[in-house]
Amino acid sequence: MSEPPIKDPSPADDAEQRPRRARKPVGWSMIFIGALVAVSATLVWRRDGIDGVLRILTHDLWLFGEIIPRVLAGCLLGGFIAEILPHEKVSRSLGPSSGLKGLLIGTAFGAILPGGPFTAYPVAAALLTVGADFGATIAMVVSWTLIGYGRAVAWELPILGTDFTLWRIVISLPIPVLAGWLGRFAFVRMYPKGEPS
Repeated sequence: MSEPPIKDPSPADDAEQRPRRARKPVGWSMIFIGALVAVSATLVWRRDGIDGVLRILTHDLWLFGEIIPRVLAGCLLGGFIAEILPHEKVSRSLGPSSGLKGLLIGTAFGAILPGGPFTAYPVAAALLTVGADFGATIAMVVSWTLIGYGRAVAWELPILGTDFTLWRIVISLPIPVLAGWLGRFAFVRMYPKGEPS
């Protein structure tokens, strides 16, 4: 009696997940901003003394206290989205091979995405994590910036009127798609073998 042939076990769904990029706690941008803060604090101290520096620090601590819950909520939202969204579907709809459809989906998603930067940027980071490419993510962020309905309804329509708002949106519509295509084009030229680890 012959034994049945041994089949290779099918790879687990998450075995092929892209490794997460390690983030440095201190980068060149943080060093640059820290240097600017030090120079600015020195200038304020020379002009207004220690009282001027302490007044600014006290005000900024209150501002930090107001902003930190929003930043935390946005980061949690991005983390949960990265875990919830199915990687295969996102990669198929918004990945490098999604073509014009991926750019259009990214543009539409950015246009309807509510909230401010504390929502938009963590969501964009989550999309990159689950398989969206640079082009579709750039289209989403540019669309959120230019077309986002929240600002249009809350600010533009009441202040600038319907005609201005509609024309501005119509004229802005191709820009996210073009920006996404340029981002995709530049990324392929910079990293022909895929995203660096």
